[in-house]
Amino acid sequence: MAKKSKKQQDNGAREAHPNKGGGGRRAGTPATVALTAAGVEFTVHAYEHDPAHPSYGEEAAEAMGVSPDRVFKTLVADVDGALVVGVVPVAGTLDLKALAAAVGGKRAAMADPTLAERTTGYVRGGISPLGQRKKLTTVLDDSASGHPTICVSAGRRGLEVELAPEDLAKLTEAVLAPIGRG
Repeated sequence: MAKKSKKQQDNGAREAHPNKGGGGRRAGTPATVALTAAGVEFTVHAYEHDPAHPSYGEEAAEAMGVSPDRVFKTLVADVDGALVVGVVPVAGTLDLKALAAAVGGKRAAMADPTLAERTTGYVRGGISPLGQRKKLTTVLDDSASGHPTICVSAGRRGLEVELAPEDLAKLTEAVLAPIGRG
C-alpha cells in the first residue's frame, strides 16, 4: 500500500484506488459493482465523513482536494408525480424548473428524503446515480461535459467514484441539460 500524502493525512482523505471494470470480485457498493460489471474505468476515493459538516458534497470536495465544480451531488426530485434524479455540481443548486423541463414535465419539487432513500437504496448524503434499487430517470448537468472526469457518490457517505462524465451519462441513460445554478 502506498504511503499517504501529507494532505491526505491532514484532511482525513484515504488513498484513491483506480479500477478497470470487468473481472475481479464483486465487493463494494451497488454503484461500484455496477461500474465494475460495465467495464468502466473509475477511481474510488474514500475519506473520513464528518457528521457535523454542513454539506456532504462540499465535504467530499475538500477532503479529496478536488474543485467543487468537478464533484457532483445526486438529488432526487418529484416531477409531476414521478421520481427523477438530478446530478449537479456541489458548488451550486438544482434548478427544479429546468429539471422538469429536461424530462418534459411541468412541476418539480424535492422528493421526500425517506422516499428517496427507500427508492434508491441509499442513505441521504450517499445517494449515487449508479446502482440504484429502482432505476430512475436521470438528468446530468451539462457542465459535467466540460471536465475529463467528475466525482459522484459511490453509495455511502465518505466514498466517491471518479469517472468520465460520458460513462456516467451512458450507464444512467442520463439526459444532459443545464439544470444547475451556480
